[in-house]
Amino acid sequence: MDLPPKCLTTTFPSEHEEQAGLVTWFRSKFNGVLIYSIPNGDHRAISTGKKLKAEGVVSGVPDLHIPAWRLWVEMKRVKGGKISDDQMKMISYLESIGHKVIVGRGATDASRQIMDFFSRM
Repeated sequence: MDLPPKCLTTTFPSEHEEQAGLVTWFRSKFNGVLIYSIPNGDHRAISTGKKLKAEGVVSGVPDLHIPAWRLWVEMKRVKGGKISDDQMKMISYLESIGHKVIVGRGATDASRQIMDFFSRM
């Protein structure tokens, strides 16, 4: 049986929705282990961007940090979203100083990678 046209269109959660879901999962799974976000992205007024840069905001820093594990998580949507040049440079830098960075293509992928990382600790 054919599906109606509106059922053929698949929409994917936004990066925000994926990241919020991952943080909720992580906090319930690893109670007491700090995970926090780095609000580097989004579009802002030029004046706000200048203030944040003066305060130390650096382009390319991954979205989430788990300091106890020296683990960073860059979130991307399941479909779409690519790693920028600044993000690639930051990932290379963090890995060069002994940190681990994962790129999660959605909350499910990110949680799978976190569990794999945790199992190897």
